Amino acid sequence: MHDMPEPRTREEPLVAPPAVGKLLPLVSPREGRRPEAPAGTRWGPWLAEKLVAINGLLVIIIVLLIFLFLLRDGLQTFRYVTVADFLGGRNWYPLSEEFGTLPLILGSLYVTLGAVAIAVPLGVACALYLAEVAPVMVSEALKPTIEVLAGIPSVVVGFIGLVVLTPAIREVFHLPTGLTGLTGSILLAFMALPTIISIAEDALVAVPKSYRPGALALGATRWQALRGVVAPAARSGIIAACMLGIGRAIGETMTVLMVTGNAAVLPKTLLQPLRTMTATIAQEMGETVQFSSHYFALFGIGLVLFLITFVINLAADVALHRMAGRQR
Repeated sequence: MHDMPEPRTREEPLVAPPAVGKLLPLVSPREGRRPEAPAGTRWGPWLAEKLVAINGLLVIIIVLLIFLFLLRDGLQTFRYVTVADFLGGRNWYPLSEEFGTLPLILGSLYVTLGAVAIAVPLGVACALYLAEVAPVMVSEALKPTIEVLAGIPSVVVGFIGLVVLTPAIREVFHLPTGLTGLTGSILLAFMALPTIISIAEDALVAVPKSYRPGALALGATRWQALRGVVAPAARSGIIAACMLGIGRAIGETMTVLMVTGNAAVLPKTLLQPLRTMTATIAQEMGETVQFSSHYFALFGIGLVLFLITFVINLAADVALHRMAGRQR
């Protein structure tokens, strides 16, 4: 008789039977790879990239064409007046062919600086309140309201200022007229506020959430955390918001045309009538003879305004890059 195998005890480990031949893999190599995208979806990213590149190139081309258009007609001004007399002249009398733009340049700068002095502190403070202090329900209600204000036409803002703000300025400061640079600055600040608040608030919300409890854990108060940690972290976005607000103010036409008095004199204070470059172009371009000296002088003003705006944007871009380099 054959010997019967002894029964296996619990202590004996199970031993797998020897493998016969080469085992095939359970998963094929093709199944382990990432599935290939359908042929139609591979065109999506490529097409989006090309469209963005084409749009960026078109923007550059359009800006260059605008500059060449202004340069072509604006340089014709210097056939009738020198560069020094055009930029430094004190008198703007087109009928006498006196094209001094210094009162217009100073008027634009006065109104813009006044608007910036009002809009930037208020805009940044409102953005800090909406992003860091206000309850969620209040913030959700105020943000759409502020963004709607940006859609009000400038002629409506100018009409409201002409009816409401101009008499108030005249009575408060005891002036013979309320059509002053201060009136224009207040209205331009009102028009620039929605842009500053919206962009600055987005920049503050984008700051990492860990910055707040980290600052509080180090002993800072809530105000110190906002002023010393959150606001500096969003500095680039806040500066961009302020620069866009300045661009909105310096390029505005109808509002300043209606409420600043349009007096082409050298302004000494904001409490007197003045005239801006944009208002001069809008008011006189429709009445001038085409290809006359006055016509070319208005294009010269447009060229100066274009260069001023370009320098402001370039300075803002350089400042942003320098701050980004320091933060790195």
